[in-house]
This record gives sequence, structure tokens and C-alpha cells, in this order.
Amino acid sequence: MFNGSSRSKAATKTRGDAAEDAALAHLRQAGLRLLERNYRVAAGPRRHAGEVDLILQDRDGTLVFVEVRARADASHGGAAASVTARKQQHLIYAAQHYLLRYASPPPCRFDVVAIDGATLTWLQGAFDAG
Repeated sequence: MFNGSSRSKAATKTRGDAAEDAALAHLRQAGLRLLERNYRVAAGPRRHAGEVDLILQDRDGTLVFVEVRARADASHGGAAASVTARKQQHLIYAAQHYLLRYASPPPCRFDVVAIDGATLTWLQGAFDAG
């Protein structure tokens, strides 16, 4: 029996993976080094799960936590506008968990790579953790 929802989930994952691949290629070309891809943290007490699409290190040692968002076009605010305050909190939660591995965490920033159709926009320091 055909399950349309699993097919659409597979198509969404394929599009998401392609967007992450494009973002990663762009960031690597800019000199960043990949540390983790799809870093996930399970939900904790009174906390929702979190995920960071890409964690990279910039040339100056800054850790860069990247959310990749893709939309067919820029209508309805486009891809960047879809990184809501709630989504930012999930990213911050995952980043805080990731940083537990460092005795003295390096400088960090949160970037967004927004892909609207064929246009890729890299928003450095898109939001703050505090």
C-alpha cells in the first residue's frame, strides 16, 4: 500500500540534504572547516530537542553554528524569515550542549544560510545566544 506521507518526508529530506550540501560547499570555499554535521541533542527535562545543521570552525578559531533553510522562492519572507525565535532557542540549546566538550569554549557565532530558489545568502552572526 502506498504511503504518501513517507514519500513526501523522503523528498523533503532529499531537498534538505541538497541545501546543506550547497551551504557546506559555500562555507568551505570561504575557508571554514567542518567539525560536525546534523548535531542532535535529545530532549531533556523541560527542554525540547535541538539540532544544528552544520558546526564549522572559522579561520580565526571561532565556532560557527549554522542553520540551513531552503525555500522554493522568497515569498512569505523567504528562508531566513523561517528561523523563528523558537528555532533559535533549539539551536542555542544544541550549541550549549556541544560546547560542554570544551574546558574553555572558543568564541562562537550563529549563522544562517538561506537558500531562496537559486539564491544562497550567508548571514553571519544572524542572531545571538543571549
